[in-house]
Amino acid sequence: MRAWSAPEIPTLAVTGPAVRLFDTARGETVEVGASTPGGAASLYVCGITPYDATHVGHANTYVAFDLLNRAWRNAGLSVAYAQNVTDVDDPLLERAEKVKVDWRELAERETELFRQDMEALRVLPPDDYTGAVESIPLVIALIERLEDAGAVYRVEEDLYFSVAADDAFGSESHLSREQMLEIFPDRGGDPERAGKKDPLDPLVWRGERPGEPSWDSPWGRGRPGWHIECAAIAREHLGAGFAVQGGGSDLVFPHHEMCASHAQVVDDSAPFARAYAHAGMVAYLGEKMSKSKGNLVFVSSLRNAEIDPMAIRLALLRHHYRSDWEWTDDELFSAVDTVVQWRKALVLGRGAPAEPVVHEVLDALADDLDAPRAVAAVQAWVDATLGTTGHLAQTSDPRAAAEIGVLLDAALGLKL
Repeated sequence: MRAWSAPEIPTLAVTGPAVRLFDTARGETVEVGASTPGGAASLYVCGITPYDATHVGHANTYVAFDLLNRAWRNAGLSVAYAQNVTDVDDPLLERAEKVKVDWRELAERETELFRQDMEALRVLPPDDYTGAVESIPLVIALIERLEDAGAVYRVEEDLYFSVAADDAFGSESHLSREQMLEIFPDRGGDPERAGKKDPLDPLVWRGERPGEPSWDSPWGRGRPGWHIECAAIAREHLGAGFAVQGGGSDLVFPHHEMCASHAQVVDDSAPFARAYAHAGMVAYLGEKMSKSKGNLVFVSSLRNAEIDPMAIRLALLRHHYRSDWEWTDDELFSAVDTVVQWRKALVLGRGAPAEPVVHEVLDALADDLDAPRAVAAVQAWVDATLGTTGHLAQTSDPRAAAEIGVLLDAALGLKL
């Protein structure tokens, strides 16, 4: 599948520090980088199910891991980045039926809109962008290996994975069984399905149903389960034990836990990922953004209202990626005003010394992607440059604005 176009990124004159990230599995901040000496820093971020447009909650996640991608590059590492598109799944099929559109047409339309939103926000594209449909041969191969390991069983026309086959199951989310059983049905699970060995066992192959798309397999026609899709794609493009598995915090369980279990049963010498990082949830009107609540703020709608995409990105960067927070119109318009102010400082040419700001921003982003700290450092430079703190006369540097402009683009993804 085609990803979106990559923006041109300037090269910084200095090298950033090694990157540390909060690992959900270990509950602490750890250094993340190349999994092998001289290798690439590898990242898998779970992609969209394209049944609706990109909302601000989605953008928050992809901008967060874009910061990681940039921090690695600024630290002198090459990056291998993979992402999926779940272009066949129940929510997509249900939406297509509701709006009377072919599911393939809906998936392509919304995927294209997502590409446009990511380009506007200057998010670096993945090297490998893979749809669920095109991943079916990979999924079948992985299920066959799980079957050989005795980890897959049949319930009527469907295949399930036995979580008991993975001794490490639960080590990523650290949820109790009771917590898992409470969450599972709300996030795609079917604990009540008769014939399952364990209520937590996830579906890996859904047998053909009337009116649903299906593909040939050794077990009859059907389609992949959600978790097995990401496990197969990540293994194919990044291998076992890649550096970081990323996504929203609502994916910790069951999605990332199940993905890891699928992979670890066949790759028992390495973890699925060496670290798991999760972005917080964005609320609007008092509740987490969701289709069911009807409280979505779409990136494309903001763009169509002529909101500068850099202001949208800056509004996101003002919150630490792991925090839960609420989107407001006032916050967006504040970001619009700040972008205008920053541009005013950049066009002056001269400004307060850039070197301390460069180091502060790179240090902040290497410290668990602390974008708010980085934004504050830039704001302090802008204030000094525009004279609001009274230091301009003593600290004016003719090269400062150009250096800060490069920094904003390379590290924060803000092209002003």
